[in-house]
Amino acid sequence: MSSFFAMTARMKYINRWGLMNNTRYENISEHSLQVSMLAHALCIFSNKRFGTSYDAEKAAVIGLYHDAGEIITGDMPTPIKYYNADIKSSYKEIERIAEERLLSLLPEDIRGEYEEIVSPTDSELQKIVKAADKLSALIKCIEEVRMGNMEFSDAKASTERSLSEMDLDCLDAFIAEFIPAFYKTLDEL
Repeated sequence: MSSFFAMTARMKYINRWGLMNNTRYENISEHSLQVSMLAHALCIFSNKRFGTSYDAEKAAVIGLYHDAGEIITGDMPTPIKYYNADIKSSYKEIERIAEERLLSLLPEDIRGEYEEIVSPTDSELQKIVKAADKLSALIKCIEEVRMGNMEFSDAKASTERSLSEMDLDCLDAFIAEFIPAFYKTLDEL
C-alpha cells in the first residue's frame, strides 16, 4: 500500500499566509495549481518570445508539487523562514527531509520518476517555478488589497521588489502583459 497520493490530497488542508488577516483563505492545493499554470505560461512566453527551450509541461508538474513538502512541515510564514541565514538554512534542510519523507511513500519502482518533480535539480526550471510562485503571491496580494485589506500592502510591495530582482525577460513581459488585468473587475475583463 502506498500513501503518497493520500498525503498529497491533504494539501487542501494547509492554509497559506497564516500570519496575515485574509479576506479569503488560500490553501496550498489552490496555490500549487496557480503556480503550475503560471510556470507553464512563463516557459511558453520564454520559448516563443525569447528563444529558450524550456520544458513547459515539466515546469507545470514541478509547480503542482513545489510545496508538497508543506503537508509535513506546514506553511512557514516568509518573515520567519527568511529571518536570518541560520533559520533559512535550517528550514531548507527541513524541507529536504519532508520531501524525502513524501517520496518514501511511493512504490520503489516509480519513486525515481517523482524525485525530479518533488525535489527538482534543474536550476533553470527551478528559477521559472520560483518566479511563478512569486507571481502567485503577487496575485494574492493584489486581490487582497483590491478587497480593501491593507494588511497585504507591504507584502505586495516586497513581492514586486523580489520579482523585479529575478532578472527573467519572460517574467517581466508576463507582468507587463497579464498582471494589469488582475486590477480589473469582472465586468471590465
